[in-house]
Amino acid sequence: MEDLKAYIETGILELYVLGDVTPAEKLQVEELASKHPGIRAELNEIERSMELYAGENAIEPSEHLRSRVLGSLLTNFGDDNDFPTQTHTEREKVMVTRPPDKQKEINFYKYAFAACLVLLLASAVALYNLYNRLNDTNTRLNAMQLQNQHFSTTVSAKDNELNLLRDTSFKLIRLKGTKKSPESVMTVAFSPSKQKVVIDLEGLKLPANDQAHQYQLWALVGGKPVDLGVFDATADSSGFKNMKAIASADAFAVTLEPRGGSESPTLSQMVVMGKY
Repeated sequence: MEDLKAYIETGILELYVLGDVTPAEKLQVEELASKHPGIRAELNEIERSMELYAGENAIEPSEHLRSRVLGSLLTNFGDDNDFPTQTHTEREKVMVTRPPDKQKEINFYKYAFAACLVLLLASAVALYNLYNRLNDTNTRLNAMQLQNQHFSTTVSAKDNELNLLRDTSFKLIRLKGTKKSPESVMTVAFSPSKQKVVIDLEGLKLPANDQAHQYQLWALVGGKPVDLGVFDATADSSGFKNMKAIASADAFAVTLEPRGGSESPTLSQMVVMGKY
């Protein structure tokens, strides 16, 4: 009995039912089953369990596949009528030695694999769509953040401009065009008490400078020019720009100088000027 129990526990009976044994192992199992009722009972129980499992997990085939299978069975049945009739003894021998119906198990695994493949493809499509939606959401969020930053910067700049205009220590000085550029206009805000000079880039009307030149602001103090810094005049110039600090000035002027500025103004390139 111990030997039979050990034999059963090797798993050879399950392999036999699945048809996955060698001819020698198959013959051995059948001989032991005919001699020992315990092995026969174990084989029956394994077959019954696998049939139940296959029945519970069976997948209903499509109507097209069912028609093909039925047509094949009818054809094979017609072909079987051409063979000579077996004797009762031969049929009993075939029934005893015939391996389990392996085709049913193969069909089950085919359907199971097909179902898994469909689920895998559906999951991949769902993940791909989710990934695209997340990317689209991230793009929109980034665009909104940039827009909010630009809006915040604009609001902050406008607040600074309003504060400057409300500050009574500042005086607005309008610089008018010279003979070189009579249409030019520019506004300078100057606060001697705070020693601050601010120019209005959005309101200035100066010819656009090229990459080799910049405009340079000068303060005239006691008849001497004092450098207050350089700036560019472009089509998209906006906001206020703080220039170099100075405590007093008699007048302000702007000249066109090489990029980076000059130590002294080029009077022939003066475009605007205004007194304090």
